[in-house]
Amino acid sequence: MINQSVFVLFNGLASGMAFFLVAAGLTWVFGILKILNLAHGAFFMLGAYIAYTIGGASPGSLWAFIGVALLAAIAIGMMGLVTDKFVLGRLRNVDYHYVLIATFGLMLFCEGVAKAIWGSDYYSVMPPPEVDTAVKIGSSYISLYTILVIAIGLAAFAVLELIMNRMWAGKIMRAVANDPWMAGTIGINVPMVLMLSVVASFALAGFAGGILVPNQTLSVHVGSSFILYAFLAVVIGGLGSIRGTFIACILLGLVESANATFLPEYGGIAVYILLAVFLVARPQGLFPPQGAL
Repeated sequence: MINQSVFVLFNGLASGMAFFLVAAGLTWVFGILKILNLAHGAFFMLGAYIAYTIGGASPGSLWAFIGVALLAAIAIGMMGLVTDKFVLGRLRNVDYHYVLIATFGLMLFCEGVAKAIWGSDYYSVMPPPEVDTAVKIGSSYISLYTILVIAIGLAAFAVLELIMNRMWAGKIMRAVANDPWMAGTIGINVPMVLMLSVVASFALAGFAGGILVPNQTLSVHVGSSFILYAFLAVVIGGLGSIRGTFIACILLGLVESANATFLPEYGGIAVYILLAVFLVARPQGLFPPQGAL
C-alpha cells in the first residue's frame, strides 16, 4: 500500500505538472484577451514536432534537450505573432461564437499542416540520457524523467508567479486585463500588450511540446490527450487564474493517478466526479480572478 501511494504521488505530480505546462498558456491568453483558444493543443503538437525535428529521437544531453524545447518555444511564439496579426487580433470585441469557430478552424488547419509535413506516422522520442533511468524511493522505482517534469512544472509556475505579481510587466498585463480602456488612457500600449500576451501563450505551448515529447507517442493527435485536462484545470482553477490552474492541475494529476492505480476498472471516472463536484460546489473556480491572472 505504501509503495502504491508513493507511485501515485510521483506519477500524479508528474501528470499534474504536464497538464500545467499545457494549461498555463491557455489560461494566460484567456486571462488577458478573454479568448478561449481551441487551437492551443494544436500548437502544443506543433511544438512537439518541431522539437523532434531539431533534436531527433535521441537527445544528446539534458541541456541539449532543454535547449531544443526553448527553440520550439521561440518557433511557436513566432507563430503566435502571425496568428495574432491575421486571426486573434481580428476576433477582439466580437461575439465569442466567432472566436470558438475561428480557433476550431485554426486547430484543423494546424493538424492539416502537420500531416502535410510529417505525415500520419507515429514517432517516439527518448528522454535525455541523464534522466533515462530510475531511482529507488522506498520500494518504488521512480523515473528521473518524471522528476524532471515535476521540477520544470514547479519552475514554470514560480516564473509565472514572479512575472505576474512581482514585476512591472505583470502589473501592466493585469491592468490591461482589468480595464483595457483605462489602461490605454494612462499611456499603456494596449495592442502591444495583447500581442505580447498571445506570443507568450503560444511560446508556453511550444515549450510544453518540447519538454513533454518523450512522454508519449508523437502524432497529430498528441495534443488531444493533454488539452482536455488543460481545459478541465482552467475551469476548476478559475478562468484566467494561473495560480488556480496550477492547483487544479495537481488535483487532477493526483486523482487520475489514484484512479488508475486503485480503481483501474473505472478508468478516468474520478476526474469527472471531481469536475462535477467543483461545478456544483464552486462553479466560479478555486481562484476566480477579479480581472485576470
